Amino acid sequence: MSKTRVVILFGGRSAEHEISLLSARNVLNALDRDRFEPMLIGIDRRGQWHLESERTLAGATGNPRGLALDPAAPAVGVEAALVQSAPAAAESGDTVVFPVLHGTFGEDGTVQGLLDLADVGYVGAGVLGSAVGMDKEVAKRLLRDAGIPIVDFVLVTAAGFARDAQAALAPAARFGFPVFVKPSNAGSSVGVTRVRDGDGLGPAVRAALQFDRKVLIERAVDAREIECAVLGNDDPQASIPGEILVHHPDGFYSYDAKYVDAAGSSWKIPADIPPATAARVQELAVRTFRTLELSGMARVDFFLEKTGPSPALYVNEVNTIPGFTAVSMYPKMWEASGLSQKALLTRLIELALERRNARRVLKTGT
Repeated sequence: MSKTRVVILFGGRSAEHEISLLSARNVLNALDRDRFEPMLIGIDRRGQWHLESERTLAGATGNPRGLALDPAAPAVGVEAALVQSAPAAAESGDTVVFPVLHGTFGEDGTVQGLLDLADVGYVGAGVLGSAVGMDKEVAKRLLRDAGIPIVDFVLVTAAGFARDAQAALAPAARFGFPVFVKPSNAGSSVGVTRVRDGDGLGPAVRAALQFDRKVLIERAVDAREIECAVLGNDDPQASIPGEILVHHPDGFYSYDAKYVDAAGSSWKIPADIPPATAARVQELAVRTFRTLELSGMARVDFFLEKTGPSPALYVNEVNTIPGFTAVSMYPKMWEASGLSQKALLTRLIELALERRNARRVLKTGT
């Protein structure tokens, strides 16, 4: 039986470039080589595509800040990189792209649109779900309208802040302090600041605006970080929930706490929460997945208040291409739910082909 070619697409132009390399390494290592033939394509920080060897990912461990693509890898055009999208290959169903591109220009629908145009199957959400999931402000509005609980926030745009910074920040006064400032379109806590007083609010917004033209100021919640993995297309399933325990001096689940400081965070799966709360997390995770038009995979992140007789549960955000690093929660939660990393990747590839084949039967004209 011929093997399905799996194009692992990684790197990218986002601030999460290095994390993508760590995720790609683990995807490569966990892939079932009896069924799948890997092909590595790296996108450098300038947006050029390169054919990479497994050597590129061999050293992708530890502190991600020093990671880079192989500078000697041959550059290829996008057309050459996607040569398997030719009609003969597409009809055989033997090529799937596994995008491990976290953040902008990868998780936001841009690459997904390119692959749809080329009629290539790929793992994860489509253009709409990817774009909505990436934009925290749009996602929060959709979730709020669907009756799914979110933490209150204020939107600040680059144009509004430049025109009148004081007026742009004024609506956030109702939250008091601390607050969290974050880019609307970013991940891995890039550009996120915990602001303790009014003097820090303007600088935090300026820092976040380096990564996006929309910034959220969000009410701080004294909460536990609960996560849940979702897998599927039309019939999504939720994993056992897990919990992130933060030990880093930042005081929240920052980039350094996630990836740089080995002792910055730990995890607990299953999360130490009552069965009724775990069931509520799973229910909201699936509802969020459906509301945002997601498919394939997503990690849904929650805040669970630490105090009160009935602690409030909020959906924080979704990740449509969740991390697949050695410390990433998405594969770990599925392992705890009985699905090995190898089986998980196989299922994701099957879902990608299922979704592509379903699109192909749709009429495109009269």
